[in-house]
Amino acid sequence: MKRIVIMSIVFLLLCGNFVRAEEMNLSAKSAILAERVSGQILYEQNPKERLPMASVTKIMTMLLGIEAVDNGKINMDDMVTVSEYASSMTGSRVFLSVNETISVHDLFKSIAVASGNDAAVAMAEYLAGSESNFVAMMNQRAEELGLTDTHFENCNGLPAENHYSSAYDLMVLSRELLSHETIRPFLTIWMDSLRDGSFTLANTNKLIRFYEGATGIKTGSTEEALFCMSASAMRDGMELIAVVLGCPTSKERFADASSLLNMGFASYALEQGVSKEEEITVLPVEKGVQKSVSVIAEKDFSVVVKKEQQGQMSRELTMPDRLSAPVEQGDTVGSLRFLLDGQEIGTVNAVVAETIKKAGVFRMYGTLIGKWMK
Repeated sequence: MKRIVIMSIVFLLLCGNFVRAEEMNLSAKSAILAERVSGQILYEQNPKERLPMASVTKIMTMLLGIEAVDNGKINMDDMVTVSEYASSMTGSRVFLSVNETISVHDLFKSIAVASGNDAAVAMAEYLAGSESNFVAMMNQRAEELGLTDTHFENCNGLPAENHYSSAYDLMVLSRELLSHETIRPFLTIWMDSLRDGSFTLANTNKLIRFYEGATGIKTGSTEEALFCMSASAMRDGMELIAVVLGCPTSKERFADASSLLNMGFASYALEQGVSKEEEITVLPVEKGVQKSVSVIAEKDFSVVVKKEQQGQMSRELTMPDRLSAPVEQGDTVGSLRFLLDGQEIGTVNAVVAETIKKAGVFRMYGTLIGKWMK
């Protein structure tokens, strides 16, 4: 299973960047805005409140499905036979009939675009044998991702006691889903069809058509949950995620999500500090079979800054003058600190790019002779 990729959040409050709740007028009971890559929170309003989330539940259903595809457990062209139970689902559906066969690809499309409750159950049964087994997988994955305010009772978000999440947890879950490039084409479909064009699909997420740069993700609504969504969009290389829960109307749901995204894009920019495996420096290596080795960044580092702070981030490298063989690939030999307004906002380990073995005595002797003759 894909490793946990929750990155440490650098709280913008320390840099004076955080937007206070009273500065926005939202209808949602709970809301959050974050940058996808770093996970930095730009706005929050009751972010940890446990609330029903309706079909936003299907983010987890899609995540487990796409992880199975990316891990080779299932394939997009696998054919799934629809059970009587899956066919019986009410609410949003694509009207799957008992014993109908449908591809995994079209199940993803049905879930992402039309929010098909029947398609979600068919996917769950195909992956886990039963919805109950799949729900156990959902809750296990939630625990792995650190979603402390989330619990699932079904795979589609139909009303159920003890089925809840929070804006914060759904933001984390949305980040994880968007880390899979395989799922992204499904999240941005506006109109499509099933059954050789005989059944039309229209995306329940209207921002896909009407919001510039929209990249996803999922809407949901029930009488209990009211109107909810996790919305994502990308502009100028920065992707934001806005989650709103408990909006009174569908119109207010889209308005709240748009307002959050608009605020984020108007006020902030993404600064790339370093990329994973980017060369930081080259160090000489004493007594090695090679005279030098490349030192690279252990991971990516980026941070969201106010637009007026763009270009002001600096970095400090702490590193020895030289290394002594042997050195192993991945050994930490220093650190790269990132500063903004004089405050440290992040650190990345500097690691050795390759293994350098210690030279044998004859090789070292030959090197000394060569230096003497030169």
